[in-house]
Amino acid sequence: MKITIVQGPYFPVPAINGGAIERVWFGLGKEFARRGHEVSHISRTDPRLPDREIIDGVQHVRIPSRDRLHNMVADNFFDLTYSLQVLPRLPKADILVTNTFWLPVLEKRASRGRHYVHIARFPRRQMRLYRHAARLQPVSNVIRDAIIDQSPSLAPITRTIPNALPHDFKIATGVPAKNPDRFEIVFVGRLHPEKGIDILLDAYHEFLVTATRPVRLRIVGPHARNCGGGGEEYYRGLRERAASLGASLEWCGPAFGAEQLQRFYEEAHVLVYPSIAAKGEASPLTPVEAMASACVPVVSDLKCFADYLTDGVNGFTFSLTPSPSTNLARVLTKASAPETSLVSIQQCCLKTAKEYSLSNVATLYEVDFLEILSSRENLAADSRDLLASRPLHPKS
Repeated sequence: MKITIVQGPYFPVPAINGGAIERVWFGLGKEFARRGHEVSHISRTDPRLPDREIIDGVQHVRIPSRDRLHNMVADNFFDLTYSLQVLPRLPKADILVTNTFWLPVLEKRASRGRHYVHIARFPRRQMRLYRHAARLQPVSNVIRDAIIDQSPSLAPITRTIPNALPHDFKIATGVPAKNPDRFEIVFVGRLHPEKGIDILLDAYHEFLVTATRPVRLRIVGPHARNCGGGGEEYYRGLRERAASLGASLEWCGPAFGAEQLQRFYEEAHVLVYPSIAAKGEASPLTPVEAMASACVPVVSDLKCFADYLTDGVNGFTFSLTPSPSTNLARVLTKASAPETSLVSIQQCCLKTAKEYSLSNVATLYEVDFLEILSSRENLAADSRDLLASRPLHPKS
């Protein structure tokens, strides 16, 4: 197959400035190329990257754009201008994967591929614009349900395929040893109000009062707006809120490389991801990344986490009502208690991470692409071969 992948206008590929979706599709593109497909990948330019290059068999094309302003009207305009620049650079293809608002609306040429609209954010009733697409592909069931609720006629072309672990993330073969003398907690993600970091800081303050052994909290992620953070003023407010926590809290700054991120996960007993973005999160991959290092995720009770996390089995969940910080503090107390063994949960974490491996998820896409391109009669043989040779994600 000839596959074209088009990222949004705000981050380059490889994801040297961050960008979870960019990291995922960078890996998927390389995996498709490894399997013999012809892959082109279009993203934003960056002065550290050439405008054109080939990486592991994938043709990368980069187009000028600018940082997100976090203003819906302005950002939609930038998406439009970026998409207009993309149009003349699209090669002939069988499948056109889009991660932009306007490109699926603007591109009408059948020769550029069947439209495959990747949806990694909560829909705002724009899905009807894509009713001509071959596939609407949300990354979680909560997003799928929202699409169908808003536009019931789109149900036949809507199919959930989860995000894959980045290509350079390693899944531990067994539960690694964690520091027995200190309980380690980590947050990894954008430092933004929707991530609930204020809840984490308040919960950590409560947790310290009852902790039975030394503890440390490390906060990893960017606060700069051009990396999706909440900006300097928001970051200063967080630091002031946490001033009384002293040396048990470490602000680590951004970490975009897999090796650096996995080092944080390997050293931590639990990852806390207290998101409050009920209509912002689609399927955060950070908890699955933590699972790959047997770091137990603790997440809020948003529906988006239910696709891969079961409370008490492969992680913990805390309620956002009525007092989220107190609820989170109780979970941390439970997880860190001497009588609590995390080993069985860590083993389940590793099992879940394997289900989200790049190979598994790439196969889901490959089979779906074949279904789109083939009649059901001709699909059977090809699909059976793929299914026999590569395991599929059990929750797809």
